Amino acid sequence: MKIVIHPAVEADRLAALQSAAAPGTEFANATTSDEALAAMSGADAYLGKITPPLLAAANQLSWVQSFTVSLEHYIFPALVDHPCTLTNMRGLFGDVIADQVMGYVICFARNLHVYIRNQLEHRYDPLGGEKGRVNFAAGPGTVNDMDRATIFLPDATMGIVGLGAIGRDIAKRAKAFGMNIIAVDKHPERIAPNSDVTSVWGMDELSTLLAQSDFVVIAAPHTPESAGLFNAATISQMKPSGYLINIGRGAIVVLDDLVAALKSKHIAGAALDVFEVEPLPADHALWDFPNVLITPHTAGYSPAIAARHLATLTENVRRFTRGEELINQVDKRFWF
Repeated sequence: MKIVIHPAVEADRLAALQSAAAPGTEFANATTSDEALAAMSGADAYLGKITPPLLAAANQLSWVQSFTVSLEHYIFPALVDHPCTLTNMRGLFGDVIADQVMGYVICFARNLHVYIRNQLEHRYDPLGGEKGRVNFAAGPGTVNDMDRATIFLPDATMGIVGLGAIGRDIAKRAKAFGMNIIAVDKHPERIAPNSDVTSVWGMDELSTLLAQSDFVVIAAPHTPESAGLFNAATISQMKPSGYLINIGRGAIVVLDDLVAALKSKHIAGAALDVFEVEPLPADHALWDFPNVLITPHTAGYSPAIAARHLATLTENVRRFTRGEELINQVDKRFWF
């Protein structure tokens, strides 16, 4: 059995893969595309970024493993049509990305994004200026402007678009803060009962979710169906007090339409880790909104990821070389 790897992996990672494989497995750890191309004849599996020429050179390929979770820049027609099984790296980032989502939520709920900017100006000023200052003389139980300026999370609803592994971890975190969680998913019938989520609907109920949610979190993959999903018409269905959070894929949100909604104050704000064009251009209008949080595609960063990535690779190599079912299989037609 022969497995081709390209781009090449480090010596310690290659050793781990060799240890996981069944005896007699041959590895071609190709450092160049030419080396990979020369090794494809007789290859049973390919780990890494496969290309049309590499696939065309394979004569008995039955498994391809992507090094990434997202596949919008990976899939091509010949790969979809090929009988090989494709697997990806989903399941590595859920808890890490969920932490970042809750960071956004807490910032908006407690106005931390405002106070951080005030700190840079050396300005000690509760939100709302003099009118926003807490009136301690008003007595207990009095609702003042500062109270109204915050969001009490147990009274808030989070709507999650895409309840895969990442979406479920986000729901778990949000539930711990007492939030009500609702979700839509392309395949709600595949989702096991989950005490963290009040309701899970099909994508045809997206408008219902948007109308009810104080925080709308996009945790869906980029697919032919999700590209441009959050356009002017979709965003217009959100509550004026709602916040849009995108940690899914940049192509899902039409940024010009989001900017228009922010300018018209149709929504309360947005937090974005991914964008239609990355890096986000320095002159883009989004940079200047005080109610927008921008992070540079870092939601998945963590020292825990490298070990998880290797564990997924070694597990699938172990399974493949022993004829067992692979984990993280994807439907090539739908890119996830």
